[in-house]
Amino acid sequence: MVDTSGGEGGTACAFAPGDGPAPHPGAADVFAGMSAVADAVLYEGYLLYPYRRSSAKNRVRWQFGVLPPRDWVEADGPVTEGISGSADSWYQRTECLVRAEGPAAALRVRVRYLQMQRKQVEAADGDSGHRPVESLLTADGGVQLSFDEAVPQEVDLVWPLADLLRGVCTAPTGAPAARETEELSKGAGRIVRTREAVRARTTAGAEQLADGLYRVCVRTENTGRSPESGGARGEVLRHALLAAHTLLGGTGLEFVSLIDPPEALRAQTRGCRNAFTFPVLGGPAPESDGADDGCTGPVLLSSPIILPDHPQVAPESPGDLHDAAEIDEILTLRTMLLTDEEKAEARATDPRAARILDRVDTMPQEVFSRLHGAIRSLSPVSPVTPASTGEPSPPAEAPGPAGARPAWWQEGGDDGLSPTTDTVLVDGVELGGGSPVRLRPRKRGSDAQDMFLEGRTARVSAVFHDVDGSTHLAVTVDDDPAAELHGWYGRFHYFRPDEVEPLGDPRPQRRQAT
Repeated sequence: MVDTSGGEGGTACAFAPGDGPAPHPGAADVFAGMSAVADAVLYEGYLLYPYRRSSAKNRVRWQFGVLPPRDWVEADGPVTEGISGSADSWYQRTECLVRAEGPAAALRVRVRYLQMQRKQVEAADGDSGHRPVESLLTADGGVQLSFDEAVPQEVDLVWPLADLLRGVCTAPTGAPAARETEELSKGAGRIVRTREAVRARTTAGAEQLADGLYRVCVRTENTGRSPESGGARGEVLRHALLAAHTLLGGTGLEFVSLIDPPEALRAQTRGCRNAFTFPVLGGPAPESDGADDGCTGPVLLSSPIILPDHPQVAPESPGDLHDAAEIDEILTLRTMLLTDEEKAEARATDPRAARILDRVDTMPQEVFSRLHGAIRSLSPVSPVTPASTGEPSPPAEAPGPAGARPAWWQEGGDDGLSPTTDTVLVDGVELGGGSPVRLRPRKRGSDAQDMFLEGRTARVSAVFHDVDGSTHLAVTVDDDPAAELHGWYGRFHYFRPDEVEPLGDPRPQRRQAT
């Protein structure tokens, strides 16, 4: 296992210590297809609806991928490593498997983050100059508000694989301090934007596991110090990397999925250690034509939030709303309903909020209509029959091919289905209400939260037949203290039959539908 957690030492590859990164041919092309997704990660939670400074949810910001100085983070002890989430850490570690075509292969790394920028409004104060204020009414009737903005930072690095195999390579990835002044009209005052220096470095190394197979480790860490011991988080964030994430690509390299690796590489992927990040394959998913299809790709996105392999921005989405987990249609409707006063405050809060409002206010009807919903999973549906219940199924009453059930929207489409008594055959075992199972969620295409239930035991509560012809098992997890309550409410976890492993008595506990 490669360890790049050492001190300031290491071999500087591609850049001399202290030099800024130089552009290199082809770097932009490698990650071009990931720009929309990467930007959604960068600005996730940057400013939340209703996009006003006074909103409570916008008073505590920067929740994902936050890398403050180490001394501040570890003031109460070392951090506990996790795969991703909102915990502040002074570093991120990405470890993955790479297939290389030959010795000429090179690793390309793009480190991206936001640098906090303080927007301070200052009112003109006679001959004495200017004084800081929270808000200022300008001569044209507009309002300027003091607020914490952010500036995107991006550093491109490239290292030959041969250099990474010889030792750890290091390059600076911080950002300098800056101060910018904008004069307001008619001498009303000015806006002063300041940024504190962010000190950071990225290290990378590799080790060979087999012929043409390597484990690569990339680590980005904050090397600065907090302005004061035990200082407030809001002040420390001025020296932090915010929404930090990493894109990995390369020349002659192919990355292996850590979510759904090829069967032959599952043991090696389990040996990869990732801290405060979640690496997924980038770019569009390939057309299915093999057992290992989709298990490898040319780009890896190491994200501070959990994503699936090959994440994509919905083509219907007209632009970034910074609430990436929300539904565009609902959020757009809510934004339309803001009062004029609320919109004025949002516009004064941040330029990005102003652009969101402009886009919503001028959205053509046909664009808004596309947000109402899209179905991407439609495919020919094979005839659906209920699983064996020991009783004959009633005949289909709607017209159609012999033996076929009527479509779900037709009368009689639900006849013969009974979730509490139906069963489904899994590995030769009949599963139904009461059957014990072990959860084995498929990594590709599964809900990200299901991954946390890998290997847990559960009990089947019902068998459901979906309108697309598929079947799902509703289960309650055995060691969930609220399992009985969830069962009473009808709040279940849902898994496909191929995502469970039968346990114990193969005979389901028959129950009559109520």
